[in-house]
Amino acid sequence: MANSDQITIETKKILAEVLGLNERVNSIEQDTILLGNIPELDSVAVVAILLEIEKRFSMTIKDDEISARTFETFGNLVDFISKKLSKQSIAIKTT
Repeated sequence: MANSDQITIETKKILAEVLGLNERVNSIEQDTILLGNIPELDSVAVVAILLEIEKRFSMTIKDDEISARTFETFGNLVDFISKKLSKQSIAIKTT
């Protein structure tokens, strides 16, 4: 399973690629506000980011698992991915 640093790095890569942030991604920290702060992050971009997260982390994200809070800050997004991955590994171990 990926550790927190790996998840953070991969999530930044996803944001950089999907939103076209280039070097601006380097200024993103855990407390960086995403929604309303990054002009490229609109509803279409949110869907594209979620699809890329599903692909890269081999997970399925249901609509009812996502809220505006998930994309409120970069840290919230990383926490969401971390929690999903830990639930997945528990589910895999118990089956």
